[in-house]
Amino acid sequence: MSKRDQFIAAIQKSYQTDKPTIHLGSAILDGEILTEAKVNLPLRMMNRHGLVAGATGSGKTRTLQVLAEQLSAAGVAVFMSDIKGDLSGIAKPGTSNGAIEERSAILGTPFEARGFPVELYSLSGEKGAQMRATILEFGPILLSKIFELNDTQSGVLAILFKYADDKKLPMVDLNDLKKVLSYLSEGPGAAEIKSDYGSISSSTAGTILRKIVALEQQGVGTIFGEKSFDISDLINKVDGQGVISLLNISDVQDKPALFSTFMLSLLAEIYQTLPEAGDLDKPKLVFFLDEAHLLFKDAPKAFLDQIEQVVRLIRSKGVGIFFCTQMAQDIPVSVLAQLGNRVQHVLRAFTPQDADALKQTVKTYPRSDYYSIDQILTTLGIGQALITVLNEKGIPTEVAATHLLPPTSIMGPMTQSDYENQVRQSDVYLKYKDPIDPESAYEILTKRLEEQTRQEAEIKEEAAAAKGNGKQEKGMFEEALASPLAKQIGREVVRGVFGMLFGKSTSRTKKGGLFGF
Repeated sequence: MSKRDQFIAAIQKSYQTDKPTIHLGSAILDGEILTEAKVNLPLRMMNRHGLVAGATGSGKTRTLQVLAEQLSAAGVAVFMSDIKGDLSGIAKPGTSNGAIEERSAILGTPFEARGFPVELYSLSGEKGAQMRATILEFGPILLSKIFELNDTQSGVLAILFKYADDKKLPMVDLNDLKKVLSYLSEGPGAAEIKSDYGSISSSTAGTILRKIVALEQQGVGTIFGEKSFDISDLINKVDGQGVISLLNISDVQDKPALFSTFMLSLLAEIYQTLPEAGDLDKPKLVFFLDEAHLLFKDAPKAFLDQIEQVVRLIRSKGVGIFFCTQMAQDIPVSVLAQLGNRVQHVLRAFTPQDADALKQTVKTYPRSDYYSIDQILTTLGIGQALITVLNEKGIPTEVAATHLLPPTSIMGPMTQSDYENQVRQSDVYLKYKDPIDPESAYEILTKRLEEQTRQEAEIKEEAAAAKGNGKQEKGMFEEALASPLAKQIGREVVRGVFGMLFGKSTSRTKKGGLFGF
């Protein structure tokens, strides 16, 4: 059997199954695209997580689009962050051209233009349905990442959350967080927490406050509040197709800590909310985290530990996560080890750092009898990738350089008018359009402070009144003393006293009174 035939047999054994799959394309060997060597990803293995990596311009975004399209067609809901705002075209059927027709002919898969159900979301509320979460849902670890706090400042933030939890003070939005911070750092609460929680220095409180205000001034403070986003809205179908939820972050892409952390908060909420699902034939939801390196950049250990825990446990809820980035090294080893499905686009080796990254990437792939992994990774064309996934038994498949399918929807954004119509006609947009301001920590503490102020004012009034009564009694006494009779009696008394002291006779002594002898 020739090397070519051996390779085809190996690919067919690894990737072909009678169960539902995601069809990625056809394998390549020695520059030849082999139509009979189909590369598929078993649908039931999508909750074993994955990695889509490669240099800028190598085709990662279109690979994500192909995955999302086929997941939707299979009835699986998808969540994707749209970094540049150019994925919305997935809602509209694509148009064929010479390049697409050529690729489809080579792969032996006819091109069928098709659009998919899409829901548009936004963190600012300007480019889709407003996504919000309460301060409490974020928690101190994720907020510390957004505010870029050091360990000491993060510890103080944890104190605020502990106090709010102990005292039943719901923290919903940034006003609540600021109020609790002020109350515990310079208000009546400062003395209250000293023994049980510790003191909060004015400098640390000031730093945290400045971070909060800076976020508000950037116009994205609206992501904190009610109505909080209900993750069940991510798991919907339309005519049997899974809804593709696109979070457009083109207007906040200069705030990577914000949007990457928000997506992690969604994952944490999904894990805490969904019931255990066991082994499903297909996942309930597949979550794509684009520009994943932003999530891990300068992340503290507590933050990384939380990500690792979510990735490890969330698959039992029927949810798969795919990290999308330029290099596998962007992902911490503890997380990378849990990503069973790999789609690696071309890597460049222009610098010593690139060469080191290439060596590290090669080590993450199974050994191949058909490829020199380091060589194939640097010679892949646009729309090609080196793939290995988990088969139905959870075993890594044969490594396959793959010529990928083209998307069937528009490869780019929909028109502005179509986009606006899509947003306006959305029931989800109307559901989250108007914010709700419930009674929370801000209102509760404001009332508490007002009550204390009122009580203090009453005490002062009572003291003033008591002081006034004392003055009145003294005045009456002085007035009585000032009367003619009082003056006469007073003179007599004084004279009598001084007469006794100095031995002068009085009328009483003259009459043989007390001292008469």
